Amino acid sequence: MKLLIAGAESPIGVELCKLLEQRGIDYVAPEPGKLDPRDSLQVARVLTKCSPDQVINLASFHAGSQFAIHAAEDDPEGCELINHAQPSVLAQACDHLNIPLVHLSTAYVFSGDKKLGYNELDVVKPAGVYGASSLRGEEAIIAGLEKYVILRTGWVFGAGQDEMIRRWVQEAREGEGAVTVLRRKFSPTPTEDVARVLLAIALQVDCHANVWGTYHYCGLETKRESEFVQHVLKLAAQHDESVYKLLDHLSLNLLRADPPEIANTTLATKKIFDTFGIKQRSWHGSLQALIKSLHKSSAQESARA
Repeated sequence: MKLLIAGAESPIGVELCKLLEQRGIDYVAPEPGKLDPRDSLQVARVLTKCSPDQVINLASFHAGSQFAIHAAEDDPEGCELINHAQPSVLAQACDHLNIPLVHLSTAYVFSGDKKLGYNELDVVKPAGVYGASSLRGEEAIIAGLEKYVILRTGWVFGAGQDEMIRRWVQEAREGEGAVTVLRRKFSPTPTEDVARVLLAIALQVDCHANVWGTYHYCGLETKRESEFVQHVLKLAAQHDESVYKLLDHLSLNLLRADPPEIANTTLATKKIFDTFGIKQRSWHGSLQALIKSLHKSSAQESARA
């Protein structure tokens, strides 16, 4: 099996490439810009030259940023280029060359109004630019390609995708325990867990399994943002005495999740389990490791200063 990874430089891409190297699986990771959606012929040439068995598209607007949906509101054209035009061009090239496409999408194609986790049959209704462009990307793949797997995920965190986590800790320090959070719920999902799921999908596609369609995956255990932030701060307190001193008088300022944010990005994962046998994993260990790593990096920076 030989894979072409678009967006390999993203945090999820980095984790996926680690897994592929550990397994000894051949892959190609074109440099950013080599798969320019404004040049469909160039994209086709890259795929033809690399001759992969599958293409995995991890490219997204501001990939790795937990604030991408907000940045998209200020740059709708840039978002459209990456979230819609790129998967569209990749789908056209994959169709021409008869190459399956695995594409990473997002829960922000939904409105967030549902109380329970969204399943694959729920009506899509994006609340912002990011979700709308992502939906158009999905639709372009579905319309232009038979052999595709679209994987939607919710709130992803990990090394290189941690701005919100760092902001919450910093806000608590500077505000003497006061932190602003949104009235929303999500299922935290580590970058390495998404990479694991993508690899599991690719392995079954390589076996010529008839698994085409759209799937949902998120980490095990849904949390309100307020609950998750408290958990983050408790973990941070294990490494930082200044945070530890704040735990007894935390003050969470709850704000409504207005567009482009949505109140619910939780996803139902029954279909992906029934089809691929992929089980949800806990995010607790990954969060603990990330908090420890962030503290270590902060301590090293302070020592150098």
